[in-house]
Amino acid sequence: MRLLQTFLLMILAFSPCVLLAHNAEDGNGVIKGIVTTTDGKPAAMVTVMLKDTKKSAVTDESGAFLLNNIKPGNYTLLVRLVGHGVKEEMVVVTADNTTQLNITLQLSDIQLKEVEIATGRSKFAKKESDYVARLPIKNLENPQVYNVVSKELMQEQIVTNFDDAIKNTPGVNRLWSSTGRPGDGAGYFSMRGFAVQPTMINGVPGLTNGGIDPANVERIESIKGPSGTLFGSSFISFGGLLNIVTKRPYDSFGGEVSYTAGGFGLNRITADVNTPLNEDKSALLRLNAAYHNEGSFQDAGFKKSFFFAPSLSYKVNDKLSFLINTEIYSAESTNAMMLFLNRGRQLFARTPEELNMDFNRSYTSNDLTYKTPTLNLYGQATYKFSDKWSSQTNISRSVRKSNGYYSYVMLLDLGPTAETPPNDTLLSRFAYNQNSTTTTTNIQQNFIGDFRIGNLRNRLVFGLDFSDVSSVNNNSAYALFDFVNITRNDDPRYGQLNKAAVDANLAGQPVTKDGNSAQVYSAYVSDVLNITDALIAMASVRIDRFESKGYKDFTTNTTSDKYGQTAVSPKLGLVYQIVKDQVSVFGNYMNGFSNVAPGQRILPDYNNIFKPQQANQWEGGVKLDAFNHKLTLTASYYDLLVTNMTRQETVLRDGTSYNVTVQDGTQKSKGVEFDLIANPIPGLNIVAGYSYNDSKMVESDAHLKGRRPVSAGPANLANAWISYTFTQGKVKGLGLGFGGNYASENFISNTSYTGLFTLPSYTVLNASVFYNAKSYRLGVKLDNVANKEYFGGWSTLEKQMPRRLSANVTFRF
Repeated sequence: MRLLQTFLLMILAFSPCVLLAHNAEDGNGVIKGIVTTTDGKPAAMVTVMLKDTKKSAVTDESGAFLLNNIKPGNYTLLVRLVGHGVKEEMVVVTADNTTQLNITLQLSDIQLKEVEIATGRSKFAKKESDYVARLPIKNLENPQVYNVVSKELMQEQIVTNFDDAIKNTPGVNRLWSSTGRPGDGAGYFSMRGFAVQPTMINGVPGLTNGGIDPANVERIESIKGPSGTLFGSSFISFGGLLNIVTKRPYDSFGGEVSYTAGGFGLNRITADVNTPLNEDKSALLRLNAAYHNEGSFQDAGFKKSFFFAPSLSYKVNDKLSFLINTEIYSAESTNAMMLFLNRGRQLFARTPEELNMDFNRSYTSNDLTYKTPTLNLYGQATYKFSDKWSSQTNISRSVRKSNGYYSYVMLLDLGPTAETPPNDTLLSRFAYNQNSTTTTTNIQQNFIGDFRIGNLRNRLVFGLDFSDVSSVNNNSAYALFDFVNITRNDDPRYGQLNKAAVDANLAGQPVTKDGNSAQVYSAYVSDVLNITDALIAMASVRIDRFESKGYKDFTTNTTSDKYGQTAVSPKLGLVYQIVKDQVSVFGNYMNGFSNVAPGQRILPDYNNIFKPQQANQWEGGVKLDAFNHKLTLTASYYDLLVTNMTRQETVLRDGTSYNVTVQDGTQKSKGVEFDLIANPIPGLNIVAGYSYNDSKMVESDAHLKGRRPVSAGPANLANAWISYTFTQGKVKGLGLGFGGNYASENFISNTSYTGLFTLPSYTVLNASVFYNAKSYRLGVKLDNVANKEYFGGWSTLEKQMPRRLSANVTFRF
């Protein structure tokens, strides 16, 4: 902490000297532009230089570039693409004005990709994002850490599900699979010591109770650290958030159709079709669709889904444009086999091996299924007031349902008879029928500016945000079905669980009919200030008002637990570019918060009205984008403290013990993260990451105090993927890929009540062979090459996928 604070103070102290040095050289003219290919697609990673100056930029994924602090005059702009030559453009810069350019390279998008491969440019290192800071700033200008998984990497790895894609992200580990349950049915992942779900699409809420189909994913952004200042509290975690960026229409006809087949009954068909709708290409349509059917490596279990995502863009004129993205997802599946460990007594087995359990048994039936239909609507209207100011209006609507049977298994408290002592050989099977709908509405208005005050460039966003989350539930109670011995494969009760038996078991059980709703009203402002070309400061703040309308019991027509809370969330950051657009050092202070409902008033002198939980993070590190984008690196150290956590405390009054709630709990989480993307030679791509996290409950309930929380996942995580594509000769387009993941041991139960249950560390390796041609692609992938038996979990135990071979064929047009 002292080192980081010293580092920030040194930058602040040094900034006036740098400011004086740069003010003498720079002007206040600006050049903005878009570089496209001959088929109208954006040309990313193209170098743009101002001749006879030190000014240069690299186009982002949309082909955009920006040069600022330019003195008035006549210049020659050099547009350079390695391996393709230099294009020259004459440009006139005037004081206090922005010159707008549209530049077309004489090559197609396919040729551009071939040039990128031949020159060693990374197809995985496109990190620029408009969502992380809600502003169009470069990764090297952003004091926050984030990682990106691109669609190109997912294609090379023949990724067919979201969970496999996220394995390429440093410091993110799956805790448990999607359950389809109301409210929290999506998958859970650990990030910087805290559980997080994928809840954001294009920077606004887009929720699901089931899985996420990758067919419409352009990239996945894992945004690290408490991000309440720009993203609020209702949909994200103290550890960060997962944001899915969807594919967008482009102004030429094209697309692809793909089929993947693999072990355990995997059959997947996807289609991606894009077309202009009129001659001037102001209206564009893109359709992505997928059908997925997959069995299980266990004796029962399946998943089948259909996904359809039309996206429409319409450019009214040079100032006004619209984008509409719709995702329709329909899925039916059985529950993933997760063994819930008992939480109220000492466990006898301490590892999966000690359970003596056959993990290839599902303990369910293929006629006990649930459905999770999901609809996500996203609309954006962009209006440019001038070259300095624009308006961005985002509206999203998410409807997610959980309908059908949910079943789970848990280790028994006691034996079924008094003669049988407590043990870990019997499990209880539970089932219930769920019928729940959650609707989320979000309206967000951003005003985005890029302007100067004197010689200081400001990039500012001011936003207003409203969200509403409402749920209606009509669920049966959880009912105990039976007990099964996990050490005996001949237990006759094992096969008795089915739909008819569960229906009979649930007959007469009470049904919960209730609902709840909550609204959040927020305002935020964030300014990225270019003190000089090298020194950048970010300052942000949010004010957030949360209003819970409470839980309404439709049976009794009563409402309870209404409350409201106000939170303020600041964010500060500094970036100093040691080498312009290549090497930067950064530091940040970030805040997150979480609303806490009032508790029950047990004693008059103990408060039952609580403050929001607060997470405060200090972080420092370095970012590289060097050697003509052949080396991208982010390395950081963070220290995160969560306060205002509630815990239980026993108070003795007049000989009577009272269990009261107090709000002095704290959790400490600190660690390091590394994210590397490299292209040392043409055709060779390396993606690698490592993270170490040290989490501890500093002040908490007695049974948790001083222990690592189970939501933190493994302390050490590593990921790597190395691929090589031949760029010349008869084998041009042929590629090989190899990599995998490492996780250290994981404590999935860690309390004084239960003791420690440990998942062993593991290393899982994967390999692929692929061939890329102009109009088609072939690929074969072997997951879990060594057929390693390994486990995941979060107070649950879940065996992961054994070895599986998959093959893919893709046709482009």
